[in-house]
Amino acid sequence: MKKYNPEIKEFLRSYVRDILDSNAAVFAGAGLSQPAGYVNWKELLRDIAEDIGLNIDQESDLIALAQYHVNEFGSRSKINQVLIDEFTKRIKTTKNHTLLAQLPINTYWTTNYDQLIENNLEMAGKKVDKKFEQENITYSVPGKDVTVYKMHGDSGSPHKAVLTKDDYEDYDRKGELFITALRGYLVSKTFLFIGFSFDDPNLAQILSKIKVLLNEDKRTHYCFMRRIKEADFMNNDEFSYAEVKLNLKIKDLQRYGIKVLLIDEYEEITDILEYVNALVKRKNIFISGSASSYGEWGELETFSFSANLNKHIIYNKYNIVSGFGLGIGSSVISGALEEIYSEHEIVENRLICRPFPQVTPGTDKEELWDKYRHEMIKNVGIAIFIFGNKIKNDNLVNADGLEKEFIIAIENGVIPIPIGSTGFMSKILWDKVMGDFETYVGIEELRPLYNKLGDKSIKGENLLKALVEIIKILSR
Repeated sequence: MKKYNPEIKEFLRSYVRDILDSNAAVFAGAGLSQPAGYVNWKELLRDIAEDIGLNIDQESDLIALAQYHVNEFGSRSKINQVLIDEFTKRIKTTKNHTLLAQLPINTYWTTNYDQLIENNLEMAGKKVDKKFEQENITYSVPGKDVTVYKMHGDSGSPHKAVLTKDDYEDYDRKGELFITALRGYLVSKTFLFIGFSFDDPNLAQILSKIKVLLNEDKRTHYCFMRRIKEADFMNNDEFSYAEVKLNLKIKDLQRYGIKVLLIDEYEEITDILEYVNALVKRKNIFISGSASSYGEWGELETFSFSANLNKHIIYNKYNIVSGFGLGIGSSVISGALEEIYSEHEIVENRLICRPFPQVTPGTDKEELWDKYRHEMIKNVGIAIFIFGNKIKNDNLVNADGLEKEFIIAIENGVIPIPIGSTGFMSKILWDKVMGDFETYVGIEELRPLYNKLGDKSIKGENLLKALVEIIKILSR
């Protein structure tokens, strides 16, 4: 594991486990969208404040400020126009939005009006059920992959956005179904609050009610906060005051079961989300292999080893993705299926096998195969390479397909595990990995185990043990 502090290590273990068990959720605040180019709330309401003779830089209660404007002009039309102007402008997405969208999380909550979350989820190939009005909660989109609850509304309906004191005071009635749904999720799922300040009165009220209902049986949730830095302040008194206030806020959030993860810079969030993605993907293992010849192994030993390897992978709760390689694919399937059936699980949840199309009328086969490989590998975290040869022009040659899959795997941050002792292309890939172990694997304690993968004298059960141990360490 990377050099994270104990609190973040605990978060990684817990949150990744909840993601894999479909018990994780995300709650996004304005801080998630701001790096994309949206202004903060003070800048958004600067003109609104000037209209009523106030200086936005001296105001902290922006909800009251918005209400004052409505009171003065008898309408919120200008506020609505400000929302339309801001949230319909062209902006770029953020890496954090992309990383979150890639995770197998099916529940998102946000107080943001922008559409970055749902747009990124759709770009990730997911079908989104977006709920931004109470009426949306009463029905579901068929075949949805993820639900996005926008409890303060959507930029497409600015007149219904929750922004003024009137909106907040009437939320118990107009947002009753959102409140009920959020209570349920806060009890049943582990939330990661990201870009959230916890100054929202709606959320504070909901958390308070959850606290009363559950007493000491609260579920643990997580949020990121930046450490107070002396360089950010004009003098030591301001710094000390801000530090005291942050510590008080951290302790207060503990009452609601929210654990604060302190970071030095907001950029660290991206690094942590990348690591979460890697750990989640490492539950999916790609098997790359083909064999027209089994070399020193022989057909019987190869089939037995391959079947047992995939039985072990399934038994240890990992999933398999395979392109049904020539001479290897059938043993991959048979070993995996035997274990899946013995555990009475759904095959499609544990084994994805995609034979390469051999006839591609009207389409360039190599181009199609390249897209096919990218599609298979993009959601895995570990790739095992075995054998790798084929017959070309009546000659036995190393399979370039394994090399292509190796390159794609590395481009996607996948950890390669070439079984060098099987020879052919896998031996070439093993030599490459061992020649730059820090770059390809980066976990020094695994080097002795990788050495065993290239030792021809180690076969059968001993080779299996080395492979399984490597996979377990990579998935910690």
